[in-house]
Amino acid sequence: MNTVTSKNIRILHTCEELKLWRAELKSAGNCLALVPTMGNLHEGHFTLVNHAKKEADAVLATLFINPLQFGPGEDFERYPRTFKTDVDGLESIGCTAVFAPSLEELFPNALATHTTIHVPILSELHCGASRPSHFDGVCTIVLKLFNIAQPDCAIFGLKDLQQFRIISNMVEDLAFDVRLISHPIIRAEDGLALSSRNGYLSEAERQRAPELYRTLRNLSAQILHGARDLRLIEASGCNRLAEHGFVVDYLHICDAQTLQRAETTERLLAILGAAWQGKTRLIDNIIFSKPTF
Repeated sequence: MNTVTSKNIRILHTCEELKLWRAELKSAGNCLALVPTMGNLHEGHFTLVNHAKKEADAVLATLFINPLQFGPGEDFERYPRTFKTDVDGLESIGCTAVFAPSLEELFPNALATHTTIHVPILSELHCGASRPSHFDGVCTIVLKLFNIAQPDCAIFGLKDLQQFRIISNMVEDLAFDVRLISHPIIRAEDGLALSSRNGYLSEAERQRAPELYRTLRNLSAQILHGARDLRLIEASGCNRLAEHGFVVDYLHICDAQTLQRAETTERLLAILGAAWQGKTRLIDNIIFSKPTF
């Protein structure tokens, strides 16, 4: 159990502690914004917390590395655990409370027999095709956090646009009384989307990594200048990434709302990409409107 204490931020470790604290907020008429994270926080996370402070009287950030969203051979064991640094950062920007449960607190029984949530179709596309159980794990932990914390709203960054669309579908389908708020991607000066996993990159890989975003922008520019063969545009992007040392998982031009592969009739488009730079899997996306052809 982490033992960091502070006078300026409430640190909660058990579901019972969180429920009691939430009851205190409700009795005082205060609304709550939730910012779910797996820790190892960076400026993107802190931006979400600052956004949440404008939406609610109190902000709860969660620090929990969810094993259900890691597939076999993925980086669950080596995912950075930086609890004290995370709490210090959250305290410095005025986050109200942190929920940092143990694995046993949230999953007291075997993970293999735990009930999971599956959003069909969308969970099986893009990242879901190469990480088959990933979004089931995401939805399950988010649903559990919603049940325990009972937030009025929850803030999610759009770096994982597919994740936000899936959670939105889950909330609508299951009639959850929580308002979802999206926040634009936070990027480094060179365009790389901020991510906890960027710390895995070597110096040389970090120099090449922004090419993923530059490639997405290049593909959107082709479409905006009249290119019509979307599959050919995708292929050109894959070739460009390969030339910069990437191993491409996928690069898809989609309808920005449904995230289904687009044809030439969609007005609002999203380009989603996932690619490996060394041993680090990077994801990114860009949303844009195109003129009708």
